[in-house]
Amino acid sequence: MSKEVFDRGLEIRKKVLGAEFVEKSFAAADDFNRPMQELTTEYCWGAVWGRDTLSMKQRSMLNLAMISCLNRPHELKMHVKGALKNGVTKDEIREVFLQVAIYAGIPAGVDSFRIAREAFAEVEKA
Repeated sequence: MSKEVFDRGLEIRKKVLGAEFVEKSFAAADDFNRPMQELTTEYCWGAVWGRDTLSMKQRSMLNLAMISCLNRPHELKMHVKGALKNGVTKDEIREVFLQVAIYAGIPAGVDSFRIAREAFAEVEKA
């Protein structure tokens, strides 16, 4: 594992998902799943999110579309919250999910809208 890439990934991951969430993920990690936390932090957040070609906002919008299509509701809610932190507006999130509905199916779009509304409510409460 590259310490430099891992550290960059940890910084980005905390910025997008929130330091509390990331620290809880590592605190809850054990010998079985700690390697997954490390892999995610280094490769996903450090090696890919740490690249300069796309903005954080663009990466968030891509993630919303892909995670919606993959039907990963827990990850989607987390990334909706992160997208808001990265400057993606509710209107832009709506447009992403309309696109999902057309290309991945209405059920995927419907679920994505429902999950986004839950995420918005949680963010507004905090």
